[in-house]
Amino acid sequence: MSIPKNPDPAKLVVSCFMNSKAYLEKFFPMLEEVCGPVDIISRWLDFDYTNYYYREMGSPLFRKVFAFKNLIAQDELSLIKEKTNEIENRFEISGKRAVNIDPGYLVSSRFILATGKEYSHRIYIGRKIYADLTLMYSKKEGFKTLEWTYPDYASQNMLSFLSKVRDKYLLDLKASKGKK
Repeated sequence: MSIPKNPDPAKLVVSCFMNSKAYLEKFFPMLEEVCGPVDIISRWLDFDYTNYYYREMGSPLFRKVFAFKNLIAQDELSLIKEKTNEIENRFEISGKRAVNIDPGYLVSSRFILATGKEYSHRIYIGRKIYADLTLMYSKKEGFKTLEWTYPDYASQNMLSFLSKVRDKYLLDLKASKGKK
């Protein structure tokens, strides 16, 4: 018999892409209001793995990824996605997004993204939001992609950044358990 227990808290990671880097300073304060203080920030990354967003957002697209200081309960992800969707909506221009904000979380064994799109490998987590198992982690191989992992999350730049975030998460997790 399994004995239910609370899962470890998670490291909140939010990816934002836009067609103008100038949007960042406009929406970032709202993002911090939802997510708290930032811990780690990626360098600017090109978002050129797909042209899926070009019709809506234009091109080229630029990405920044943020990891936040405060660990979150894993079941907060759907609420965070709902709030980041509201931020996206505030920056719409003629019904089109100017910024795409994708929250997710990282724990020692996996990286999860929140999405509003249902699919066979996505689990419903409430508030019309699904959890997408995007990457798994093994001690031997590090982060492992899955057949459905988005190409941009399979890139070496992203995997390297998420590995740094995971290292920091493990330190944060240890510190949070030491406080109890």
